[in-house]
Amino acid sequence: MINLTPDINCSICPRLKNFREENKEKFPTGWNAPVPTWGNIDSELLVVGLAPGLKGANLTGRPFTGDYAGILLYNTLIKYKFASGTYQADPNDGLTLINCKILNAVRCVPPQNKPTTQEEKNCRPYLKSAIANMMNLKIILALGVIAHKNILSCFNISNSKVKFKHGQYIQLNKKISLVDSYHVSKYNTSTRLLTTEMFENLIESIHVKLD
Repeated sequence: MINLTPDINCSICPRLKNFREENKEKFPTGWNAPVPTWGNIDSELLVVGLAPGLKGANLTGRPFTGDYAGILLYNTLIKYKFASGTYQADPNDGLTLINCKILNAVRCVPPQNKPTTQEEKNCRPYLKSAIANMMNLKIILALGVIAHKNILSCFNISNSKVKFKHGQYIQLNKKISLVDSYHVSKYNTSTRLLTTEMFENLIESIHVKLD
């Protein structure tokens, strides 16, 4: 088994390290470190996001927890039995994942929520190792283009050959499929690029395939 996780004081990406240090001064009680994966390694579903939100996972230390994106994500996961409990935007809310693991393609919060291509590349070994460690993995859900392209890179698939498209299923190998979704961000939901119905339909389709 590969054990490859970012050091809590990771300095591989100088810009991200400096930004973390700035936020430690602004939010001294926050997590302000690479955000670890959450969920059981034996799960069949892996959800991959972009990066921690500045006032979300960067402060709480749990993916998609504390910012707007977590509301749609976790309430939908609860509805389709990939989570149980009540999401309260707090890592101590008692919410648990079921047959699901969640992480971000880039583990540290980037300025303006925009990692550079090099920062994505620097963090990719952690994504690749997380995938390799999930022996029962069947479906990877990519939330957004950055997650999509980094997952493809982990499987040595050219991004130019497989473009992002909401709702599509892509066979990565004999065992694992990639499913694309628009990111559950406030911008996407407020502009209705992604509606609750669209996201629920997609998670329901995953539930049916894994049932």
